[in-house]
Amino acid sequence: MAHLIKIGNSQGIRIPKPLIQQAHLEGKELDIQVVNQGIFVTPSKKPREGWEESIKAILSNEGAEITDNEWLDAELTSNESLEW
Repeated sequence: MAHLIKIGNSQGIRIPKPLIQQAHLEGKELDIQVVNQGIFVTPSKKPREGWEESIKAILSNEGAEITDNEWLDAELTSNESLEW
C-alpha cells in the first residue's frame, strides 16, 4: 500500500520498494496521469530513445550476421508455378 506524505507545500506518494522493483521503476523519471478517479504511473519514454545507439551499431556492423548470403546465393527458380 502506498501512502501520501507531506513534502513542503506539496504531497508525495511513498511507494514500497518491492512494488517499485516489481514495476522496474527504480531511478526512472515517471509520467503521471489521472484516469477514472485514480492515478496511472509509468516510466517516461522519450521519443526515439535508444535509436542513435542502434543506428551506430548497424552502421558499424557490430554483431552483424551474414544474412544476405542466404538469398544472394539462392538458386534461381521460375515463377511459372505461382498463381497470379
